[in-house]
Amino acid sequence: MAADVRIKIPAKIERMMAQPSRGKILHGGRGSSKSWSLARAAIGRARQERLRILCTREIQSSVRDSVHRLLSDQIHKLKLTNEFDIQRDRIIGPRGSEFIFKGLKHNLQEIKSTEGIDVCWVEEARNTSEESWRVLRPTIRGGGIGGKGSEIWVSLNPELEDDPTMKLIKHPPEGWLVEQINWRDNPWFGGDLEIERRTCERDDPDAYDWIWEGHCRKISEAAVFRHRVTVEDFEEPRDARPFYGLDFGFADDPAAANRMFILEEDGGEALYITHEAHGLHVELDDLPAFLLGGPSHDGGIEFEGLPGVGDWPLKADASAPATISYIRRKGLNISAAKKWAGSIEDGVTHLKGFRRIVIHPRCTHTAREFRLYSYKTDPRQLDERGNPVILPILIDRWNHHIDCIRYALDGYITQRGALGVWRKLAENKHP
Repeated sequence: MAADVRIKIPAKIERMMAQPSRGKILHGGRGSSKSWSLARAAIGRARQERLRILCTREIQSSVRDSVHRLLSDQIHKLKLTNEFDIQRDRIIGPRGSEFIFKGLKHNLQEIKSTEGIDVCWVEEARNTSEESWRVLRPTIRGGGIGGKGSEIWVSLNPELEDDPTMKLIKHPPEGWLVEQINWRDNPWFGGDLEIERRTCERDDPDAYDWIWEGHCRKISEAAVFRHRVTVEDFEEPRDARPFYGLDFGFADDPAAANRMFILEEDGGEALYITHEAHGLHVELDDLPAFLLGGPSHDGGIEFEGLPGVGDWPLKADASAPATISYIRRKGLNISAAKKWAGSIEDGVTHLKGFRRIVIHPRCTHTAREFRLYSYKTDPRQLDERGNPVILPILIDRWNHHIDCIRYALDGYITQRGALGVWRKLAENKHP
């Protein structure tokens, strides 16, 4: 018999979890305890009844990308290690409950055929694609191994108004509960997080509303590619010359790769981005499959890859020559893109010079970056409209796919951008 352990979570979440419902969405800002509360709720349910709990997110390159660590930490904090068997890729509860971990993007068909799911927890759901929701919602249905109705739990920090999960929040399906929870709803909030919150509130009000109050991120005037990018379906000309770029992922940065082509149009050139590959913690052994498509070295993931990448030159980040050499030995025509002082600024200037940039809807991460990539602003100086002054400094964030697009166009992008011209004038002591 399970020991009498009081599992505490914020009252707002506890009330929601006590109501049987088809779906439960928790959304809000940082410090609200959404994730660890759902982890504790899942652990509590697994102690009381036999359940199969699927823990998922859009991209999961390995179990370490999942909530496996979060669940394990909570089991230890609650002193329940004698009741749970924490294995490398799953967790078994005291009544035969099972936690399983799968990424949506690369395992949709496998998830579709998985039987007996009682609870499906979709973590970091702001990244969940339209296609994943289309498959997942009817898949998690009926009674699981616990014999009751299945539930979908969703947790996210909202980001953009047009994200697919925001549609569920704005127009929840019948039988779904939606609750916003923020730092002030967390009775254990404080300490260093409170200092960070106050600092952000003082220095960057727009970011504060998004990070801490759970509002969707504003696309400000500081966005680098504001009004220059469209996301739309298109047909690729048969004679189009494809370009390929790769940005290596390190630590918590994703590996990113793109396929694209340039098309002459009335009034100039347009850049069309056709495909993307995106993954967290992609191991060195898996990079060829990540690019070409195929299973990971342990068989846990089926990578989609980029069409035709094995037949054309591939340009990559010059900072990892050993990795480039390894991929070349695997048969890809890969080389390092040239870098110079100011190459990032010159590359951005070149991209902004396209008549338009068109991104295929399948390239969700690329489209997100083009919306969010921004210049720094000075909140202490305001322009004539009362907005923070925009500085000519690029923020090193939301740029992994943008970087690999710059690499792909190596040779086309030269030291001729606005900052490159300025440097040449300075070198020549031009008045």
